[in-house]
Amino acid sequence: MPEITLTTLVLLCLAAAAAGWIDAVVGGGGLLLLPALLLGLPHVPAAHILGTNKAVAIVGTSGAAVTYVRKAPVQVGTAVRIGLMALAGSMTGAFFAAGISSDVLRPVIMVVLLAVAAFVMLRPSFGTAAAGDGTDRKVTRARAVTAIVLVGGGIGFYDGLFGPGTGTFLVLALTAVLHLDLVTASATAKIVNVCTNGGALAMFAYQGTVLWQLAALMAVFNLAGGMFGARMALRKGSDFVRGVLLVVVFSLVAKLGFDQWTA
Repeated sequence: MPEITLTTLVLLCLAAAAAGWIDAVVGGGGLLLLPALLLGLPHVPAAHILGTNKAVAIVGTSGAAVTYVRKAPVQVGTAVRIGLMALAGSMTGAFFAAGISSDVLRPVIMVVLLAVAAFVMLRPSFGTAAAGDGTDRKVTRARAVTAIVLVGGGIGFYDGLFGPGTGTFLVLALTAVLHLDLVTASATAKIVNVCTNGGALAMFAYQGTVLWQLAALMAVFNLAGGMFGARMALRKGSDFVRGVLLVVVFSLVAKLGFDQWTA
């Protein structure tokens, strides 16, 4: 593990806790965690940053998934099928991630964030209908296959290659394709995200690009944040999830924009 000051270590642990909370509520905790690792470990290769990020994230995501499954109406079978496809996609993406330079990560993340913000703002009612209120449309077999192949495979590949925003993209895609409310989509996304994190982490571990000691410490904080965030999302509902999503997206766009401008 590289030399890290106590101040940097504390800040990384706090970022891991906040990222776990964000990831559980709206997904996209990596949009906070990955930039924090990039800033805190500026001389560490990008592949090691990505691998460490996955080792931290899978713990918090797993804790949030367990919390959701216990209390939310999640179709576990559907989530697992999408997750298995996502696992294959994430392993493929992680295989190619070793050649990624950290110089390209910030611009990519900014574009991704702006796209998410635009979509949510242009669709103010997106994902706000309560599950079971009679507005849900029947999910056809074609939509289920689309969710497995495109949502699972496509977003899984992205998760292994870059990672930031995967949970958010899963929530948005599952809401659009399977007509889930945002809370149920968040719950389903956590199960899928465990699979994508697991596939990517397996590849990074095989390549030896994980800082395990740092990841273990940060994972404790990420787990606590994830379980707390899942409970809050279940209690407050879809409107709360959407509000947090927009706040998180615009805050991170501003932060990354400033970093890119001053780089």
